[in-house]
Amino acid sequence: MKMQIKEFADFTGVSVRTLHYYDEIGLLKPAFVDKTTGYRFYDEKSILRMQEILFYRELDFSLKRIEEILSSPNYDKSKALNEQKQLLTLKKERLERLISAIDDAVKGENVMTAFDNSEFEKYKAEAREKWGKTDAYKEHAERTKNYSKQKWNDLAEGMDHIMAEFALCMRKDESPDSTEAQNLVKMLQNHITENHYLCTNEILAGLGQMYVADERFTNNIDKHADGTAAFICEAIAVYCSK
Repeated sequence: MKMQIKEFADFTGVSVRTLHYYDEIGLLKPAFVDKTTGYRFYDEKSILRMQEILFYRELDFSLKRIEEILSSPNYDKSKALNEQKQLLTLKKERLERLISAIDDAVKGENVMTAFDNSEFEKYKAEAREKWGKTDAYKEHAERTKNYSKQKWNDLAEGMDHIMAEFALCMRKDESPDSTEAQNLVKMLQNHITENHYLCTNEILAGLGQMYVADERFTNNIDKHADGTAAFICEAIAVYCSK
């Protein structure tokens, strides 16, 4: 069984553009490429690999983290699938709890406990520790292990503020290589380094690509203004090429 890239895209529900990017970062390479035409072809193994990627994406793992996990010599597919099932079950239970809470909220009841997602996050953190053992992850785990919920909220607000500043910069018709945009890239890099792990230019470049390749990141960033994610990606590319 072999499929050209358009067929594979239609079969998996992933865009051709995304498949090109997955190939570029080594996350999912074609089974083979026709040297004469340059056409990419995918097979059964490609489908199995894509299934694993989609499971991890459903659990909000970044593309960089997925690539690191799947390429790890310690990766155990069977164990990982069992972990994924448990995580998805917890996610399903939370959604059911929230749906039920809506009915209670309509009645005027206090439903704040329905938003507690600590069990899912704790389990996901444990799974990530098992699946990914990169230096950046280890540093992140060590530095953030004692962060309070308020600290995490503050960090999220800080990141959101930076994204909003990028959107403002773009709306002022500044170019990605402008001084203002480049200063914001440096602010983003410093924010990550100071609070999570050493954000090298290589890691930063990967994040920039992820902002446009993963629609969940794109949608979240573009809530500030359409095109913000692409603007940030271009600004990061300029910054990292210096």
